[in-house]
Amino acid sequence: MTETRSYPRHTKTDAGDIEFRLMSRIDEAAVLDFAQKLPTHDLLFLPRNISQPKVLSAWINEIERGAITSLLAVKAGKVVGCGTLVRDPHSWSPHVGEIRMVVSQDVRGQGVGRALSQETFALALGAGLEKLSVQMTVDQQAAIALFESLGFRAEALLRDHVRDVDGRTHDIVVLGHNVAQVQAKMEAYGLPGAVAH
Repeated sequence: MTETRSYPRHTKTDAGDIEFRLMSRIDEAAVLDFAQKLPTHDLLFLPRNISQPKVLSAWINEIERGAITSLLAVKAGKVVGCGTLVRDPHSWSPHVGEIRMVVSQDVRGQGVGRALSQETFALALGAGLEKLSVQMTVDQQAAIALFESLGFRAEALLRDHVRDVDGRTHDIVVLGHNVAQVQAKMEAYGLPGAVAH
């Protein structure tokens, strides 16, 4: 069930019209601006601090290499969200993809995160991955609920796994989704529409 999705594509949310498009080097400045406005806490569950220019540049190199696919959510020319799919075909887990997602504070609670997570999920399904994982700090209840609504379930709790700029540690929850097992239940998640076109 591999399928190539075409971009850009548009969706209506409570925040207005959102364009999804694949991130490339031309987006570097816009993504840096987006990342630097995010609360530091939102950056903790990403493996690296994307608000630093050198980290962002390395990220774009990974996209160009094909190791990472990043989708941008753009509203009126400004980046308001980013969903990333990471996979390593040369590892012991070539069938597994990790989803990373961040959304601007300006559009939270307005359906942008939901639309972006569904779009990123559909991208992962199109890549033929059998298992997906996503991680976040345990206090990010809205994000956890969002991924649970897509069929993800908590699989691990990593205590004191990340340290913030003030030196405080935070627990990370890892959610997993066995796509191969759940494919038949896709109807229940309302995703065939997202995957079909």
